Amino acid sequence: MNTKHTIPSDEDLTAFIDGELTAEEAARIQTMVNEDKAVAERLEFLARASLPFEQAFAPLLSQAPREKLETMLAAIPVHESARSDSALAFATRRRFLGALAASLIAGIAIDRAVIGMGARFSAKDENSEWRAVVADYISLYTPETLAGPSPAREAQVAQLGAFDEKLGLSLSPEAVSLPGIDFKRALLLQYDGKPLAQIAYLDPETGPMALCIVRSDAGSKAPDLERRKGMNVVYWSNATHAFMLIGHAAADRMTAIADGMRDRVAA
Repeated sequence: MNTKHTIPSDEDLTAFIDGELTAEEAARIQTMVNEDKAVAERLEFLARASLPFEQAFAPLLSQAPREKLETMLAAIPVHESARSDSALAFATRRRFLGALAASLIAGIAIDRAVIGMGARFSAKDENSEWRAVVADYISLYTPETLAGPSPAREAQVAQLGAFDEKLGLSLSPEAVSLPGIDFKRALLLQYDGKPLAQIAYLDPETGPMALCIVRSDAGSKAPDLERRKGMNVVYWSNATHAFMLIGHAAADRMTAIADGMRDRVAA
């Protein structure tokens, strides 16, 4: 099978990062990284992951079926070569991936991604740099990235609950719902050591869409529109937070969607 244009799963890339693949599998991934820019970029993002998983996803992971999780963890081979000073970090990553698999079985889709770029997080950067980083990341999303059933309301409430403590945002599933567009997951990510909320959607017409939010004291700003990575971005801010809605939909549709949700997501 020709895999040149098929992006490996995050689990495969993570195993590659951790040195947990066979020589043949590692060589296959390395070839794809060398030949496909999208695969290389995805690998780089995963390699930079630094999200405090237990803290950010505790409400979600607590819902994962424990027996299945333990079975999955027991089935993960431990290579002797991995028993080094970094063995504990590898084990932590395996525990998280096991929880991820169990959560997916339970219908709770969570992402292993973190946005951890080294740009300074100043008032000036809030006007552009964080949006550039988010656009770089969202550009890697495909409809397959967000495939699967939408989480039940209870799971949405649990995911959105993580935003309250870290970002001072109290959002309900109704507040972030978009007409005709499927809610897929809400994640608490990290940008330069500071929390960043991401709510991912799947538009049946145009594909992945996301609402992202950071704290901001730069003051209120009326909605504006820009293009990044081939996507339309509508961005605005209030006294406490900066927002951006990014997706592949036409500019007028993105603007209309943002207008319809601005009051509902205001902190």
